[in-house]
Amino acid sequence: MLAFLRPRGGQEYRLTTCAARGRGRGRYLQDTGTYRLTLRGEELEATGPSGQTRTLSAGRFLEIFGSALFLPPEPTGRLTDLGPLFG
Repeated sequence: MLAFLRPRGGQEYRLTTCAARGRGRGRYLQDTGTYRLTLRGEELEATGPSGQTRTLSAGRFLEIFGSALFLPPEPTGRLTDLGPLFG
């Protein structure tokens, strides 16, 4: 996810995390939360389902979300700086 966000720094994306449930043919993905992520420089701003925003380093992001499954990211249209315009 960080590799996806890095060239798009400053642009906010909505991501849904999922967990695999069940076994065999009964296996399915269960939505575990929607997050808004923005990479600004070396820090990631993550707003969780509760609406609380945290600033995370790349290492901390990997600790929290390293094993998470994500649905495809969706741009929210919100830009936090001009980086994507001149990147």
